[in-house]
Amino acid sequence: MKTILMVLLAVDMLAVVVVMLAGAIGIANKDRDPRVSNKLMRWRVALQAVAVALVVALMVTG
Repeated sequence: MKTILMVLLAVDMLAVVVVMLAGAIGIANKDRDPRVSNKLMRWRVALQAVAVALVVALMVTG
């Protein structure tokens, strides 16, 4: 169980980094759409919430 949670956490952390990079590239783009930036921010927050939940689950499973 712990291994599965660790793999899920690693995948989730990678997804957070990808979304953050997409947001940073979008900010650097002159023709950016604010709705896309907002959507990326919501995705990042949701993915970070999942990461926190997985860390808590790892701590509980000890």
